[in-house]
Amino acid sequence: MNMQKTISSVLQNIGQTPLVALDRITEKVSGRILAKLEHLNPGASKKDRAALQIIQDAEASGALQRGQTVVELTSGNMGAGLAIVCAQKGYRFVAVMSRGNSVERAQMMRAFGAEVVLVDQAPGSVPGSVSGKDLQLVDIEAETIVKETGAFRVDQFSNLGNFRAHYLNTGPEIWEQSDGKIDAFCDFVGTGGSFAGIAKYLKEQSNNVGCYVIEPAGAAALAGKLVKQTSHPIQGGGYVREKLDLIDPANIDGFVEVTGEQAKEAARRLALKEGIFAGFSAGANLAAAMQFLTGPLRGRTIAIIICDSGLKYMSTDLWA
Repeated sequence: MNMQKTISSVLQNIGQTPLVALDRITEKVSGRILAKLEHLNPGASKKDRAALQIIQDAEASGALQRGQTVVELTSGNMGAGLAIVCAQKGYRFVAVMSRGNSVERAQMMRAFGAEVVLVDQAPGSVPGSVSGKDLQLVDIEAETIVKETGAFRVDQFSNLGNFRAHYLNTGPEIWEQSDGKIDAFCDFVGTGGSFAGIAKYLKEQSNNVGCYVIEPAGAAALAGKLVKQTSHPIQGGGYVREKLDLIDPANIDGFVEVTGEQAKEAARRLALKEGIFAGFSAGANLAAAMQFLTGPLRGRTIAIIICDSGLKYMSTDLWA
């Protein structure tokens, strides 16, 4: 048995997650879906990679100094990743999050040592659904804390470390683990970091790999469509932004929309059929991939990300 040797920090266990073929789910369709199990990272999400890369880059550039506080707005996953990284490296971390996110996320961040500031939702917002207006309120609070404390602001929507984490690591891992047999990649976007990094790397290996952005139905702002519905249950993304700084439009081959119900149903199928206990966004990724396999990408191999763990949503109707 080839076991990993003892490591000196949990940070060394970030990345190198398995790539699993969802052959039980795709048994009645032509084609394959390969799922990158990012929920197996220490903070139970893909954001651990970005958190580590951003802090390492900031230390290397001098933007983050010893003893300085780290602050960031989060839906919970980046916050958990940053809480782990900052605790291991000795930085105080303050996470600013909307009350519209699941309570488990705040509980998890606190367990890892974060100070969590919860921001009330905008008037008319739906509990359990974080809108772009909600996120704006969180951003204002985060900036206020930065000014008051002189903290380092992570700024995950624009920080190149978010992109670099997936360009340098996740993308190469997917390509190597699949033996380069990837026809397409689709990703539900929040900050756009995972899509941006993985899409760029995959297209550098083969320009024939199609890369597709997933958005909530009725809120496809990146696709240039009229936004009809800003509230949806797919936490961690779909913030109705017409542009994401980290994404190069040249690497987008198309867009696909997924409803909240489709995301929920797909997440439940992941648990039932494949033993993968994941959250809403992973369900959105699977639902989109299945749309492609039963339509324009029939017979192809599609890579997706299992973004985070279903344990972060036990208080929601995902597992009711």
